Amino acid sequence: MAESAPKRLKTGGDGVLIGTHSGHFHADEALAVHMLRQLPAYADSALVRTRDPKILETCHTVVDVGGEYDAARNRYDHHQRGFATTFPGRPTKLSSAGLVFLHFGPAIIAQRLAAAAAAKTEGVTEDSPEVRMLHKKIYESFVEALDAHDNGISVYDPAAVSAAGLVKRYSEGGFGLGAVVGRLNPNWNEPPAPDADEAQRREDARFLTASQRIGEEFDREVDYYASAWLPARAVVQAAFAKRKDFDPEGRILVIEGQSVPWKDHLYTLEQEEGKSSVLYVLYQEKPEPGAKWRIQCVPESKDSFVSRKPLPEAWRGFRDAELDGIAGIEGCVFVHAAGFIGGNATFEGAKAMATKALDA
Repeated sequence: MAESAPKRLKTGGDGVLIGTHSGHFHADEALAVHMLRQLPAYADSALVRTRDPKILETCHTVVDVGGEYDAARNRYDHHQRGFATTFPGRPTKLSSAGLVFLHFGPAIIAQRLAAAAAAKTEGVTEDSPEVRMLHKKIYESFVEALDAHDNGISVYDPAAVSAAGLVKRYSEGGFGLGAVVGRLNPNWNEPPAPDADEAQRREDARFLTASQRIGEEFDREVDYYASAWLPARAVVQAAFAKRKDFDPEGRILVIEGQSVPWKDHLYTLEQEEGKSSVLYVLYQEKPEPGAKWRIQCVPESKDSFVSRKPLPEAWRGFRDAELDGIAGIEGCVFVHAAGFIGGNATFEGAKAMATKALDA
C-alpha cells in the first residue's frame, strides 16, 4: 500500500533532513532525534517518518530504520543481521539512541560544559578528560537502559533468576524510560482518524511529544552530571585524600563545607586505589555556621540498601537525650531505625559516633 502524503512531508524546520520510521515509535529513536537536534548542525532540522527507501535516501541522517549502520553516511540503524556494536567497555548492544550518543554524545557534552560559565571549562573540547568521563557516565546511567530495552535485554539473566528461585516482591508499575515514550503511542481502541493522512499527522504529533518528553529527561541528566556531579568529584577527591586524618585506616570520610553527591566518586576513587575502606561519611546538613552534622553509612554498592557497616543496633530508632545516654556521646540527634544514617549537633559529636561505631 502506498504511503500517505504526510509520511512524505517534512515536519520541523528548513535545515537538514532527519529520517526515522513511521508506525509504532520507541524511546530509542525518540531520543536519537532529540539528541541530534541539540547540535548546531541539526538545530533547524526537519523530520520525516517513513519506511520508504527512496525517501530515506534523500535524508541527511537516518536513525532506527534502513538496515544500515555507517557513520560516514550518517546512517544509524541497529536492526540488520550481524549488528553487534556496543559502547566501549559495555556489553549491551546499541540501539539507535546508543549509536547517536556514541558518535554525537561528546559534542553534546562539550557544548553543555562550554556553556556553563560556573564550570570554568574554557576551551573544553570533545577530547577533554571531563567530556570523556561524562560520556561514559551518562551512557551507563541513562542511554544504556534504552539500548537494553529496545534490544530486549533484561537487567538480570532470566535463567539465573529462575534458577535462584527469585520472585519479585512487588510490581515496579511498568514505569521506566521506555514506558515514558511507549505510553504515548495510541491505544488499540482509540477512535480511528477519518483518513490515512490525518492518522499519520496524529502519529507524527505524538512522536514529537515523545521525543520532547524523553529529551527533557536526557537534558536533565546531562545538566546534573555536568553542573553538579562533575564539580563534586574534586570535593570528594580532596576528602578522600585526607581521610586518614580522621582514622588511621581511612574508614571515615569528612566532606568539609557543603555536602555533595559523593557515592559515585567514592566508589571510583576506591576502585582506582584497589581497596574499599571507607565505612562512614560525615557532612553538614547545611553550609552554615552551627549546622548539624550527619553520619551516613557507605552502602555496599551504589544502588544497595545494605550498608558496609551499619550504625550499632542499640542506637537505632532513638533520639536526642535518650540516644546520648545509650551511645555515651553528647549532642546526638537521631539514628535511623534501619541504622544507615544518624546525626549529631556538632562535628566532634558526629566523629565520636563514627569512631565508636567502628569498634561496635
